[in-house]
Amino acid sequence: MPSTYTSLHYHLVFSTKNREPLIDSEWRTRLHEYLGGVIRGLEGVSLGVGGVADHVHLLVGLKPTHCLANFIRDLKKDTTNWVKDALGSPSFYWQEGYSAFTVSPSALEAVRRYVLNQERHHRHKTFREELIEMLIKAGVEFDERYLD
Repeated sequence: MPSTYTSLHYHLVFSTKNREPLIDSEWRTRLHEYLGGVIRGLEGVSLGVGGVADHVHLLVGLKPTHCLANFIRDLKKDTTNWVKDALGSPSFYWQEGYSAFTVSPSALEAVRRYVLNQERHHRHKTFREELIEMLIKAGVEFDERYLD
């Protein structure tokens, strides 16, 4: 085969430091747009960005040459600096860890809707409840002591 063909899509989730509600509703949309721009700047494809005051969800397409950990590190670093500098929020930080789930092409639209409807979704469920549900559904082993 003379070419390489891939379909590498990820549902990424990460929270603010100590899950504090640091993402102000006044500038949340701007943050989501900026996250999409950084994803594109890192040569990924932003398929959806959503979230609430204490965390974000991203649906991204990546190249096989991307290292997921480095991609997320760079994404968090850039957006942290932007929030501090451009939005004047010096106490803003992302939490160290993240969750990443692969997404099949047949599920992309459903996951995209889920990512974009976070505010409505979190009227009934906490981030912790949501994360536990996602980890169980994906078959990821976890220790609840490390979820906060």
